[in-house]
Amino acid sequence: MARQVRRGLKIKRVENPPYTFNPEQLERYDQAKLIFNRIGMDPSFIAYQRTEEEIGLKNIEESKPGYTRVDYALAEAAWTLHDVWTKAFDWERLERPFGPSLMGTEWYKKKYVVEDIEEITLQVKKAAQFFGADLVGITRINMRWIYANGRRDLEPLELPEGVINAIVMAVEMDPLAIATSPKAPAAAATGLGYSKMAFIASSLAEFIRNLGYIAIPAGNDTGLSVPLAIDAGLGQLGRNGLLITPEYGPRVRLFKVFTDLPLIPDQPIDFGVTEFCSGCNLCAEACEVDAISTEKEPSWETSCKSNNSGALKWYVDTEKCYEYWCDNGTDCSTCISVCPFNDGPAQAESKEFWDN
Repeated sequence: MARQVRRGLKIKRVENPPYTFNPEQLERYDQAKLIFNRIGMDPSFIAYQRTEEEIGLKNIEESKPGYTRVDYALAEAAWTLHDVWTKAFDWERLERPFGPSLMGTEWYKKKYVVEDIEEITLQVKKAAQFFGADLVGITRINMRWIYANGRRDLEPLELPEGVINAIVMAVEMDPLAIATSPKAPAAAATGLGYSKMAFIASSLAEFIRNLGYIAIPAGNDTGLSVPLAIDAGLGQLGRNGLLITPEYGPRVRLFKVFTDLPLIPDQPIDFGVTEFCSGCNLCAEACEVDAISTEKEPSWETSCKSNNSGALKWYVDTEKCYEYWCDNGTDCSTCISVCPFNDGPAQAESKEFWDN
């Protein structure tokens, strides 16, 4: 499973993850601060109760290039599996509505005896790739990256006893569609990424459950994907607040499965992202609302209420980011498309996407 990385990148395995945090200050993230919760819960938020719908419908009426009825139809459809199949990220084994398949209802309750941890680790990674993951890594769970509470009920969140491993995965997003950002085909690429991760995460979770072990599939929920992915050796944190991978840059969607299945963790990697981002401002310059820091070096200073203090990084003002989504009528991926680590085009017209 050799990594197919871009020519010229030198990747080294490192003992410790390439990030810095203050253990006395950094706390588990409180999801009451999450932008998508603040939309409905925080009247002080400038985009309180705002959505992309109003401007999106206006865009459709005006038939703006990249924002036509057809473009929005694609973007909405891309989210189908993620949004409609609500069982995708269940913590328990999924019920078969028309009765048990293949082996019945008892066989998966007995634990598979793992005699060779290296072999089962390779098999789990193979299964993840078989289901569609483009990248997969494994890490011991650092509880700092597990949310303090659930997204919807805000109740305290704890993992079941014995769940110590995270299988972290990424799927590539369509390069040409992402290059149309901030137009709707880019939003379709994002939605398709989420639908793919719903399928892959739930399928891998069922694979592990069939071996008699706990498996908790998660998209953006349960834990912070970026630091978990860094710990699992998938990439490094960029100026744009996203994971930068050697294979696709930030043009990926991240997700994970938490489990008690014995696995061998991967080492983090360093391929010079922090040093590169210190001298590169392309994502910050391209951002329509100056949500990305232009400071040369990472900082301890947060940018908005939704940030979590205690980490040394370039903090992104997600309030400005979401407000732009509302003004644009759909979400934005420009900081992904213009990143030099992205191996796809930096910019494209929606017509190029449809005609290609």
